[in-house]
Amino acid sequence: MPEPTKKDDGQPEENVAPVSGDAPSENSVEITPKEAKAATKDTEVIVTVTEPEAAVPIPAAEAPQPQPITIVVTEIEPVEAEVTDTGPIVTEPVENGHNEPEPTRAEKLVEVTEVKEEEPSTSKVPASSLKKSAKTIVTPLKDKDDDVTASTPSPPPPAENGSTPKKLSIDLPNDSDPESTRGRKDSVWSLGDGQPPEDIDKQIDTPPLSTLLIEKPQGGSITVGGDISFVAKVEAKDLLRKPTIKWFKGKWMDLASKTGKHLQLKESFDRFSKIHTFEMHIIKAKENYAGNYRCEVTYKDKFDSCSFDLEVKEIPEGSQSIDIRSAFKRREHKQEETPDVDVWEILKKARPDEYEKIAFTYGITDLRGLLKRLKKTKKEEKKSEAFAKRLDPAYQADKGGKIRLIVDLADPTVELKWYKNGQEIRPTPNNRKYIFEHKGTQRIMVINNCQMSDDAAYSVTAGDEKCTTELFVKELPVNIVKELEPVKTTVNERIELECEVSEEGAKVKWMKNGVEVPTGVRSRYRVKSEGTKHWLIIDDASKDDTGTYSLMATGGTSQAHVQVDLKPLKILMDLQSVTVMLGQPLKLNCEIYPGNVPGRWYKNGQLIQPNDHINILHKTKNHNLDIESATIHDAGDYTFVPEGYTQTLSAKVHVIDPPKVHLEALNVQDNTVTIVAGNKLRLEIPISGEPAPRVVWMKGERVILDTGSRVRAETHADQTCLTIDVTEREDTGNYKIVLQNEAGEDTASVKVKVVDIPDPPEAPLVTDVGGDWCTMTWEPPRYDGGSPILGYFIERKKKQSSRWMRLNFDLCKETTFEPKKMIEGVPYEARIFAVNAIGVSKPSEPSKSFIPLAVTSEPTMLVVDDVTDDTVTMKWRPPDTIGAAGLDGYQIEYCIEGTDEWILANKELTEKTKYTITGLPVEAKILVRVKAINAAGASAPRTTQHSILVKEVIEPPKIRIPRHLKQTYIRKVGEVVNLVVPFVGKPRPKVIWLKEGQPIEQTISIRNSDCDSIMFIRKAERKHSGKYELSVQVENHIDTAMLDIQIVDLPGPPQAVKIEEVWGNNVALDWSPPKDSGNAPITGYTIQKADKKTMEWYTCMEHYHRTCITISDLVVGNEYFFRIYSENMVGLSENATATKDSALIVKEGIFPHDTALGLYHAKSHSPFPSHSSSSSFSSRSSSHSQSGLQLKNPQYNDRDFTEPPTFTQPLINTFAIAGYNATLNCSVRANPRPKVIWMKNKITIIDDPRYRMFSNQGVCTLEIRKPSPFDGGVYTCKAVNDLGEAHVDCKLEVKGGFTFFELMKRGVPLHLIDKYMNESKTSEKSE
Repeated sequence: MPEPTKKDDGQPEENVAPVSGDAPSENSVEITPKEAKAATKDTEVIVTVTEPEAAVPIPAAEAPQPQPITIVVTEIEPVEAEVTDTGPIVTEPVENGHNEPEPTRAEKLVEVTEVKEEEPSTSKVPASSLKKSAKTIVTPLKDKDDDVTASTPSPPPPAENGSTPKKLSIDLPNDSDPESTRGRKDSVWSLGDGQPPEDIDKQIDTPPLSTLLIEKPQGGSITVGGDISFVAKVEAKDLLRKPTIKWFKGKWMDLASKTGKHLQLKESFDRFSKIHTFEMHIIKAKENYAGNYRCEVTYKDKFDSCSFDLEVKEIPEGSQSIDIRSAFKRREHKQEETPDVDVWEILKKARPDEYEKIAFTYGITDLRGLLKRLKKTKKEEKKSEAFAKRLDPAYQADKGGKIRLIVDLADPTVELKWYKNGQEIRPTPNNRKYIFEHKGTQRIMVINNCQMSDDAAYSVTAGDEKCTTELFVKELPVNIVKELEPVKTTVNERIELECEVSEEGAKVKWMKNGVEVPTGVRSRYRVKSEGTKHWLIIDDASKDDTGTYSLMATGGTSQAHVQVDLKPLKILMDLQSVTVMLGQPLKLNCEIYPGNVPGRWYKNGQLIQPNDHINILHKTKNHNLDIESATIHDAGDYTFVPEGYTQTLSAKVHVIDPPKVHLEALNVQDNTVTIVAGNKLRLEIPISGEPAPRVVWMKGERVILDTGSRVRAETHADQTCLTIDVTEREDTGNYKIVLQNEAGEDTASVKVKVVDIPDPPEAPLVTDVGGDWCTMTWEPPRYDGGSPILGYFIERKKKQSSRWMRLNFDLCKETTFEPKKMIEGVPYEARIFAVNAIGVSKPSEPSKSFIPLAVTSEPTMLVVDDVTDDTVTMKWRPPDTIGAAGLDGYQIEYCIEGTDEWILANKELTEKTKYTITGLPVEAKILVRVKAINAAGASAPRTTQHSILVKEVIEPPKIRIPRHLKQTYIRKVGEVVNLVVPFVGKPRPKVIWLKEGQPIEQTISIRNSDCDSIMFIRKAERKHSGKYELSVQVENHIDTAMLDIQIVDLPGPPQAVKIEEVWGNNVALDWSPPKDSGNAPITGYTIQKADKKTMEWYTCMEHYHRTCITISDLVVGNEYFFRIYSENMVGLSENATATKDSALIVKEGIFPHDTALGLYHAKSHSPFPSHSSSSSFSSRSSSHSQSGLQLKNPQYNDRDFTEPPTFTQPLINTFAIAGYNATLNCSVRANPRPKVIWMKNKITIIDDPRYRMFSNQGVCTLEIRKPSPFDGGVYTCKAVNDLGEAHVDCKLEVKGGFTFFELMKRGVPLHLIDKYMNESKTSEKSE
C-alpha cells in the first residue's frame, strides 16, 4: 500500500482513491439471521465491496444502475478486505469507535481502518467474545468540521455482478504507523507476517539507520502469474567483508526460508566497481503475494533498511461500470479451491510449530489474529455461571433505527451493568436513548435512534463475569433529488444555486472547479439549507466567480456552470492635465459608469499604491487621486485603468520648484567635512529645483570648473558633486555653492578640513639595561597631523637582523616603555611609532644599540680550605648562572665578628676560586663573603654561615694514593718516572721515603710541599725497581703508604735450542727459557726457519707460550736451520738463539747410508744417539717388513683445559663525576665460559637502562650512564661456571652533581639530601 505523502505543513497527506463524476449508486442492507448458523460457532464480520475495474469518468446521463452493498453476518473466518481495483486507499487509526478524518478535496474517499483490541480495564473498546484480532471498516471520509464521525462496517455476501474479487493487503510501515497501531501489521503473505503470538507485545529493536544502500528496491505492480525482480546494491569500498542482507515480508517473516519455486534470492559482486548486488525474484506471482516487503542490510554496527510494496493485479475479465461505493468486495471462495474443513479444530489440535504450515495449506493470511483468538478461545472453554446466554458477537443497525441487546441470566438476582466503550450506561428519566427491559431471566437494552456515535463496543457484567459485543451503525447514502442549474449573469449581481437531496439535515460539500468552497464568516459565499434543500449564495458576483460549481453528497454529485460577464463602460468625465507648485495639493478625478467598477492608477506606467502621501478614493461613479502636498516626484503621466476593461483615462501633472541646496544630507557637524590627506574627497550634495538650476562651486574668489584635473565640480539632475582626487593640506578651507534658476537663487558653504598622520617621534633613549629588560624614553612628534596623539607603538630588533618585532599591541599612552624578554648579551635597537585617529606615523630613527646584561648569581659552596695563626684560605665554586656578560673575577671581603665593617681582602680581582686572606689577628673570629664581578656589576654575596677562628688546628696526616699507584707501577728502562702522592695534614707534615727499609739513592729526586710529595727519576734503571715506603708525620701522628715500582727491560734469548726429532716433513724443537727475563714475565716466543741454501729467515710462529714446538709442512729435500726469540711486555729479545744442527727433510722410503747406523734425522757434526735413530727409523718405515722392526705409537694424555673462574685483573675503587659516564673493568679466566653477574650493594642488576654490560675475551665491563651521587656504592662482578665461582668488589664514589635546590626539585627526601650534602662537604675538606 502506498505510504502517505507529506503536506506543506509537515502533516501526512491522505491518499485518495480516484473517483468519477458519475451519479452515486444506491445501497441496500440485508441482515442474515444469526439463527441460521450453528449456535456453538462464533461469527465475524467480513467486508466485501464490489468496484468496477477502471476509474473512467462517465456522464451523469449515462450513469449505470446503482450496485447494492450488502452486509452479511457469516461464520467466523479470518478477516480479509477485498478490492477489485488497487487504487490508493487511506489507513487511519480508530479509537472508541470514532474517526477524525483529514479535510480532503471534493472527491469521495474510502478509509480502511483497523481497531486494535484492548484489554477490558482500559478506556478502549473491550475485547468481545467474538475473539477478533482486527476488524476492517469501510468509511466515507467526512469533513474535518463535522463533529460526528462514523465507522460503517459492511459485511455483504459475494458480489452479484460475477466479477472476481481480490484480497486487500493493508500494511503500515514502521515510519508511518500511528500510536494506536504501533507494534502490529496486517498479514500480507500466505504464511502470515505478523509477529509470533508470544512476541506481539514486545518492541522490535532496530539498530540506528546508516547509509549502506546506494540503490534501494522500488515497489512494483504485476498481474497474477507474472514475474518481478527487486534489486538492492551496497558499495563495498569501506567494507572489509560482505554485508548481511535479509528480505522480509511484513514485519517479521524472513523470506530466506521461503525460497523455492516462486521465490529466489541471488547475490553477486563486481570486483571493478566494488558493489554487492542482491536480488529477489518472484516467479509466477499469486494474489496473496501482494503487500509490503522490507530489505535490511547490516555490517558490524551499521544498519540500513528499505520498505517497498508489491501490488498483484488480477487480469481484467471485461469492461465494468465504476462505483466508488463498491470499492471493496468479499471474495467468493470457490468450492474446488478451498476445502470445506474446520480450520479451528485443526489449529486447536496442532502443535505450535505446525501453525505456519497449516496457514500456508489453507490460505490463512492473518495467522497472527487467528492465533490470538485461538489463545483466548482456549481460555474461555469454561462454562459461564452467570450467563445462560451471552450477547451475540456483533449487532448491526441502520442510522436512525433501534437495536435490542439481549442476554439471558442463569441467576436473575445478580446485579447487571451495561457499558459502552468501558463507560457505564446509567438510565435517566428524561433520556429515552437507552431503555432497559426485564423479561424473566432476559435482560434487554434497547438503543433508540441509532447514530454514528453509537457505533461502539458494548459490554455487560453480571457479578464477576462479563460478555461483550460490538454494534455497527450503517449510514444510508444521501442522493441528489434536484440537480443544480447553470447560471449566466453580470458582475455585481446576486447568484443563487439550489439543490435538493433525499435526506433532511444531510451533510453536503459545495465545490468550485474541484476545490471546496470556503464558507467561513469572512467568505463571499453563503450556504443555506432548509429541509432537504441546500443553497449556495453569492451576493455581489465578480468575474472571478465564473466556474463549475458542484454539490457532493454521499450518494452522488450534481454540478452546474456559472458565467459572470462585465457591463459596458461609459466615461462621464475624463482626467484633466494639471500644473501645480511644489507643496501645493494635487487632485485628479474622473467619472465612469458602471459606478461600482474598481480601477487602478498608474504613474509613468508604474502602479500607484495608496499610502500616507497618496490617497485613492472610489465612491460610486467617482474615482479620485489626492496628494495633499505635491513634490517633484509627483510630476509625470497619470493613467486610470478600470478593472476588467481595455479603455484607459490619462493626464499629465507638472510641478514647479525654486532651487535649494540640501546640506543636511551631508550629516556632518557645522557643515565641516574632515578628510585624511592623500585620500579622495567626493562631496555629493543633493539639490532641488524645477527646472534644473545652474550650479557654481567657489573657493574664495576662485571658481571651480568641471574640467579641473585634481579638483573639479560636477552637477547632475538631483545633486552636485565636488571631487578632489588626492587631498592635500592646502585643500583645507570654505567652499561655496551657488544655485540659480527661473524660480530664484540659493547659496550654501561647506568647510573642508584635511588631516594627516603625525610626524615620527624622536629616536628613543635607553636609560637603563637589565638581564632581559631595558627602560627607554622618547619625545612626542613635532606635528600631530591635526589630530591628538592617541598613543605609541614600540618595535625592536636585533642589531644584526632586519626583522622588527612589535612589543605592544595596546597603545602605550606614556612616552616611556620597558621592553622585556630579551636575550642577554645580544645587541638590540628600538624605534617608536606615533598613532592618532588618522593612522600610524612613520617609524622614528632607531635608538643606539644596547646589550641586555645581568650580574651573575652568587658563588656557591663557599668553604674554609685552611686556617693558620694569621691567614685564612677560602675556596668556592663558580656561580650557577653566569650570563652573557661573563665573569671577570671575584672580590673577597671579611668582617671581624662584632663589627659591621666589611674589609676588602683583594684589591684586584682574582680569577681563581681559592684565596688566602693574610694579616689577620691571632684568634680573631671573622666572617668571609665572596662576590662575582662582571660588566653588569657585582653579584649577591656568598657569606660563610659561621664565624671562622683564626688559629691553626692540628690535622692528622692522611696520604691519598692515586688510583694508578695502588697497583704495581710499571715503566721501561730509560723512561721518566714522575710520581705525585697527595696528602693532608697540619701543620706541614714531615715526609720520609724509604726503599726496602733503606734510604733511597741519590739518583732519585724527592720534592715535598704542603699537600703532596713528588718522586722523580729522569732515566729509570732496573735497579730502581722495588717497594717504596712513604711516611707522613705531624708531631706524633704518622701515616704510611707502599708503592711498588717495576722497571722492565727486553728479555734475553732462549737457552739450549735443539732439534729433537725429524720425521716426514715435520721437525720437533725444544728449548729452555732465557736466563734474563727483563724483570717481567716471558709472554711468548717467536720461532723462525731458514733454508740452508738461502739463509733467509721466515717466521713460523709468534707469541708462542710453550718451550717445545713441532714445525710442519716443510719442503722435502730442503735442509733447515731454526732460531727462537723470547718476548715479554717490553718486546722481543734483541738476539735469538739458533739451532746448531740442521734438519734435512727426506722422502719416505729413502734412508741415508753415510753413517755407521745408516739412519739420521738431521745432519750434524755428531750423530744422534742410537736409540733415537732406531725409533725414528721405525716411525718412518713401519711399513717395511724387511727391517724387522715394529713401530709402537706413543700414547698421549689430553690436557685438561677446564678450570674454575679466576679473576686475573680485579676491580679497582673508582671516583666518578656526576653526569659523566663511568666504567668498571675486570678480567676473568675460566673454562667453560662463565656466566658474568653484576651486583650493586649485593643486589643483582637486571634490565636497568642506566647500566650496560659487556664481556669480550674474558674482559668484563660495566658502563654506568651519567651517574648521580645515588649511584655510588659497592659493585661486585661475579663469574660462575660448572666448576665454581669467583667474585671481585670495588667501591664507586660519585662526586659533584646536584645542588640542594635541584635535589628538592627531583623529589629527594630531606634526610637523603642532608646526608648527601654532608658527604660532599666531608669529601671536599678531605681533598
